[in-house]
Amino acid sequence: MRRTVAPRVPDTARICRRTACLLATAAMLPPLLILPSSGDDEAEGQRLQNAFTDAAREFHVPRSVLMSVSYMQSRWDAHPGAPSVAGGYGPMHLVDTGQAQAAAPAAGPVEADGRTTMPRELTAGGSGGPSGSGGPAGSGGTGGSGASGAPGGHTVQPADLQRAARLIRTPAGQLRTDAVANVRGGAALLAATQRHLGKPLSARPEDWWQAVERFPGTPDVTSAATYADDVFGLIRRGAHRTTAEGQDVTLPASPGVRPHPGPQSARRPKNVECPADLTCDWLAAPYEEIDDDGDYGNHDLADRPRDQRIEYIVIHDTESNLPNMFKTVQDPTEASWHYSIRSTDGHVTQHVRTKDEAWHSGSKFVNARSIGIEHEGFLAHPGTWYTEQMYRSSARLVRYLAKKYSVPMDRQHIFGHDNVPSPTADSIPEMHEDPGPYWDWRHYFELLGAPLKATAGPDSDMVMILPDYATYQPRYTGCDGDGKKCKPHGSSAVRLHTEPDENAPLIQDPGRRPDGDDSTEDVSDLGSRVSTGQVFAVADRSGEWTAIWFQGNKAWFRNPKDHPTAVGASGRMITPKEGLDEIPAFGRALPEEEAYPEGVEEESESPLPYTIRAGQRYVTQAAVGSSYVDRSFFSATPQPVVLGHEKYYEIQLGHRLAYVRADDVDLVTAPAGAAGASGRQDGSTRP
Repeated sequence: MRRTVAPRVPDTARICRRTACLLATAAMLPPLLILPSSGDDEAEGQRLQNAFTDAAREFHVPRSVLMSVSYMQSRWDAHPGAPSVAGGYGPMHLVDTGQAQAAAPAAGPVEADGRTTMPRELTAGGSGGPSGSGGPAGSGGTGGSGASGAPGGHTVQPADLQRAARLIRTPAGQLRTDAVANVRGGAALLAATQRHLGKPLSARPEDWWQAVERFPGTPDVTSAATYADDVFGLIRRGAHRTTAEGQDVTLPASPGVRPHPGPQSARRPKNVECPADLTCDWLAAPYEEIDDDGDYGNHDLADRPRDQRIEYIVIHDTESNLPNMFKTVQDPTEASWHYSIRSTDGHVTQHVRTKDEAWHSGSKFVNARSIGIEHEGFLAHPGTWYTEQMYRSSARLVRYLAKKYSVPMDRQHIFGHDNVPSPTADSIPEMHEDPGPYWDWRHYFELLGAPLKATAGPDSDMVMILPDYATYQPRYTGCDGDGKKCKPHGSSAVRLHTEPDENAPLIQDPGRRPDGDDSTEDVSDLGSRVSTGQVFAVADRSGEWTAIWFQGNKAWFRNPKDHPTAVGASGRMITPKEGLDEIPAFGRALPEEEAYPEGVEEESESPLPYTIRAGQRYVTQAAVGSSYVDRSFFSATPQPVVLGHEKYYEIQLGHRLAYVRADDVDLVTAPAGAAGASGRQDGSTRP
């Protein structure tokens, strides 16, 4: 929610059952393993891969276990010297507790019923306090952070950087900045944990399940088991990735590794709607009157999906830390949303029942049809806040909700706050920009089980925006102050120009900047950007450049065949009916005048300041029924939904979605693998 590679080390480690043996082994090793620079780019790009191999051999940890744990911690990204919000460093995400930005507060006094009293804004934070509704403790009712809540009955702690440094006898500072030392530290911690559990340093990955459970330091049984299940699932599937630092890393698949019994279901408050393998809490948002004038907050009662289909899931980031957001969601004068997800560990807190309408998107029309999910973080600092555990928790939750409510898993139904259609023309400048250009939509949809990919040949009539996230690093400014250049970072967003030339002006958004100001490269300026997974109609091609129809204009982006930023797509498009020179686009699909019952005032239409002209095409993935709900006063029961007969199509008009009347358009098919002539269909046909 936007407000505003190393010398090989002799294999001298011996199998023994005491941590001291590990220390003695480490003492015989060189204290520093900083890799020499090399003119061979291929060898340089294998440094991290070799580090995993060497550390696994040195500490007798299966390489697949070490690599998969690292992937779950950081997706193998190092971010040298830059900690996450939890104070975690390097590819193993070793936590320097002195650097942690989000340390859990101490609990307050104990009440007569034995519950600890926590500050109101922290009651859902997993620190052992009661939930916002007086329900189970913060870690899903599993006993907080004590031994009773730890996997297997043991007290656990995060993968501690200082302890890892002692184990490998290397200065702690080096583990923060040197990826090789960081990997050695992580391997040493895994081996030490395995010994502490009384288990041998086995070559079988399956024998390391309990050590893996403990690595992230979560005291919650369900979260720990889910984490281990993810680690071993990745071992079976394998993985390959080029990291943010340009390291080429491959984990070969090991399908013969046996699965472990699945995570046990978490105990949780009865109000919570969550998948069984996710730890979730409840912290209620208030529905109450504010004053004698009838003002109220901070959400609306509804009876979804019986009175209104849930069609969208909106992804937000908080642009604040989570304790502050918990204050906000408990304030009836503020906004609301359905779920919050914590950055450090992916813990989920629900605030509004999914049947009810939260005030989260900036559009009442979208609110009525959507579920809003806030992710703790700041769009300008993704390496710190957008953690792998948060991505995975979010994807589990969204996958569960999408199945429950039959929400299509595409980018016209699962989208960001920055893609919400503006309800009216004058609201466009106030619409939000989160989760921003650094949210990894490609990875997110892989986690959802709906990977984004080409569905047509390269010369198709439609394209899906799909840059390689890690290597596609466009310029941005404003991450650390106005005009300052942001550090290079992978991005999901592709910038658009008026001509097929990098030096051509950026596309302008007349709604966002009605005064005519130019689009910029600011990280929050999305006026000339499109995003991964969005699908557009091709307007033209010129060499390495592709043009799409975008808000009524041709918009160009560089799309070289060797490093494409978009791939071929098939599907349906709309185009103005023959005989119509242009048609309006809207930010909501409102009923016709005759549909409003007596006593309900008709909502005024507000066409958006973008014109769709004859011959232009825009991609649609759904027909939409018109509806309106008068949610302007406090009521003990949900207000009736006004349903119209008029049908609309939801389209990808620009960076945001929009709607067009079905009667104004014909449907055009873009078949897989083909370009050129396309057949028309009746405008009332549902895609």
